[in-house]
Amino acid sequence: MTTETETKPVEQTEEKKEEVKEEVKKEEAETNNAEEKADDKAEKADKEKKEEEKKDVKAKKEPAAPKPAVHKLDFNKDVVYLYQFTRTPVLPSLSPYCLKVETWLRIADLKYENVDHKMKYKSKKGQLPFVEVNGEEIADSAIIIKELGTRYNKDLDASLTAEQRNVAHATISMIENHFAWVVKSFIYNNSDSFTEDFKLNLKNMYMVQRTLPAIINNFLFKRKLKAAAKKVRAHGIGVHKPEEIEEFGHNDLMVLSDLLGDKPFFFGDDPNTLDVVAFANLAQVAFMDKEVSYSLRDWMTENCANLVEFCNRVKELAFPDWEEMCTTLDLNSHLPKPPPTEEKAEEPATEKEEKTKEEEKKDEKEKDDTEKEKAQKDEKEGEKEDNKKTEEKEKEEEKK
Repeated sequence: MTTETETKPVEQTEEKKEEVKEEVKKEEAETNNAEEKADDKAEKADKEKKEEEKKDVKAKKEPAAPKPAVHKLDFNKDVVYLYQFTRTPVLPSLSPYCLKVETWLRIADLKYENVDHKMKYKSKKGQLPFVEVNGEEIADSAIIIKELGTRYNKDLDASLTAEQRNVAHATISMIENHFAWVVKSFIYNNSDSFTEDFKLNLKNMYMVQRTLPAIINNFLFKRKLKAAAKKVRAHGIGVHKPEEIEEFGHNDLMVLSDLLGDKPFFFGDDPNTLDVVAFANLAQVAFMDKEVSYSLRDWMTENCANLVEFCNRVKELAFPDWEEMCTTLDLNSHLPKPPPTEEKAEEPATEKEEKTKEEEKKDEKEKDDTEKEKAQKDEKEGEKEDNKKTEEKEKEEEKK
């Protein structure tokens, strides 16, 4: 009996201990979990804080300045900056597309300036001409004319009827997609006479090659023309015989001549886009050096005299400075030149000599005066010394 009563309290105390241990473990586990959660929250808060700080730093940083989209950074508002080929002694431009844009700019009376880019730049499309206006580049001659015409309300075709617009569109397509290639076929396949035809100075055209000898310049230029001749063949017109290609040119010229008739311009008294395109392409033939034989030009002069008169008419209207620009090769002969600086007229030799003599006399007088003053000063100082010596002698005698 006694033994049983003694063992029961022991078992109960052990059970209680175990229960206490389990409760302690639970409390420890809960505490640990709470601490872990608190740590996780703290880490998460730190991360969020750091991310916010990074965002603030990024926001504070000024965005990087975008790369300039144009070459002319110091542009004036609404001035059209034209990038094209250099001048020649025969034509303002050897490219009908460059001449087309410049002619249109002049007839439309828009402010423009040619940029002397030394043939270094091409548009983002890899073409010349292109323009820059108000920090924006516009490339391709047709797009340039359309965009600037819309932007500045300079539509040369505003007065045309719907039928005339259709005729103009079809004729422009004929000129640029057919007749222009007829002319290119002659030019690119006659590389030996090309520089003579247009009196080209290759060093003026390709400034990068200035240091190279003339023989190498000619070789490189001819190689470029041969590469261009491949494009003529790829176009399709270059696969024909020269006489067949010239016949194509005759047909195109007759169409233009008949359409022009005896009118000043293709649709009456005022020039429009068709006149600009026709002039830019016909000028490549009409104004070629007369000493160079080109049968298509001779045929046009003989059979389509009204087209030659038309070219001269547009030339006088749009390019009153034609002779000047072809002589000086000035890209901006249309712009007013700053007044020459006035140089002071040289004084006559006699006046100069008299002035020199007067200056010399003045210098001599000043020198004499200085010397006199010095002599007088020396004399006074000498007198003072003599008086001093006399006084000293008298004092010595008195002492004796």
